[in-house]
Amino acid sequence: MSVLEIRDLHVTVETDAGTTPILNGVTLTIRTGETHAIMGPNGSGKSTLAYTIAGHPKYNVTSGSIALDGEDVLAMTVDERARAGLFLAMQYPVEIPGVTVTNFLRTAKTAIDGEAPSIRTWTKDVKASMKALRMDPKFAQRNVNEGFSGGEKKRHEILQLELLKPQIAVLDETDSGLDVDALKIVSEGVNRAKSETNLGVLLITHYTRILRYIRPDFVHVMVGGRIVEEGGSELADRLEDEGYDRFLPAGEEEPAEAPVSTEA
Repeated sequence: MSVLEIRDLHVTVETDAGTTPILNGVTLTIRTGETHAIMGPNGSGKSTLAYTIAGHPKYNVTSGSIALDGEDVLAMTVDERARAGLFLAMQYPVEIPGVTVTNFLRTAKTAIDGEAPSIRTWTKDVKASMKALRMDPKFAQRNVNEGFSGGEKKRHEILQLELLKPQIAVLDETDSGLDVDALKIVSEGVNRAKSETNLGVLLITHYTRILRYIRPDFVHVMVGGRIVEEGGSELADRLEDEGYDRFLPAGEEEPAEAPVSTEA
């Protein structure tokens, strides 16, 4: 069993207004086999947490710790985090011109495992996963995310998840931009990966609709860079009915949230 432990995490980011605190003491423990949902209004720090776990250089950890099986994640480079078993499905997957999906996936698998997978077995696994995700086989020869629709990009993220077999997966608003059919397919892929590998999942979302298909063991509400309430799946049902107003100061509206740049 793998355990991701986040302790009293404080994170800042540089903006036009100067150094801005985003996370203000987040503590969270995720084990393989568990599904955790983090919910909250726009600008609450959910995506910042995801990118900090993955090692995005934009975010500066000022105090606190992140450990995977006792190893200091913050001391690892991004590729070392991936090889250790961490995976991030991005909210805004980027295009990689000139790199086909086939080459990208096999190169990533080789880097993580330390050796190239058998061509025969690998090709079979890729085709099976693409079929399960209802992806046209022709996508394997297209450049990564180039010309992909929002739903196709998200399916490709889950294709990576199924093939790379991490220990802990952070899914940053994987449901955004998906219609009902695509949401079901993507959710089935996450559930399939979890059942096959005992994956631990940290699912970041605004809405409860994806939680109808991926049932969380734990729900955490994040507001103002802190986790302000925790519970089981029933907490998500309550949020569906009540929203986040009771967590916000009187008269305060949800702040707008700008897309996170994936550039270093």
